[in-house]
Amino acid sequence: MTSMPARLIFWLILLCAPLAAAPEYPTMGPDIYDTKADGNVQVAKALESATAGHKNVVIVFGANWCIWCRRLHAAFENADVARELARHFVVVEIDVNTRNGTKRNADVDARYGNPIAQGVPMIVVLDRTGKQLTTLSTDELEDGEGHSPKKILAFLAKWQPAK
Repeated sequence: MTSMPARLIFWLILLCAPLAAAPEYPTMGPDIYDTKADGNVQVAKALESATAGHKNVVIVFGANWCIWCRRLHAAFENADVARELARHFVVVEIDVNTRNGTKRNADVDARYGNPIAQGVPMIVVLDRTGKQLTTLSTDELEDGEGHSPKKILAFLAKWQPAK
């Protein structure tokens, strides 16, 4: 006979299972962009962190279906790139997918000049006060089938906060 705690744990797991969201595009792998996040809140939190840490903010506009968004995300995990990002920036990944007639975070996109009109992924760099410093189409960072860590590092060096 199963013990009471084991049955309780079983039922808790069973009840909580639906709370774990399935990826938006399962064949692409786990979601990178939070499909339910409010981009305004994400940017506000990033600016708070950037102010406290004397950093700039890198906003990446993208969507979970976008292979180049996933490649950029992977390039950001490169050890050298990740170190520079952590040292000088707060990164925010904002979902701008249009799904079922709803354009996600359209107001955030509009606030920064509608960069996704050129496609995704797009990068916007802000200083810690929220001033927009630059916008970049990430095709400038591409190299073959991915994004070049060397090109990303050069871009980050150009836009890191002044000392």
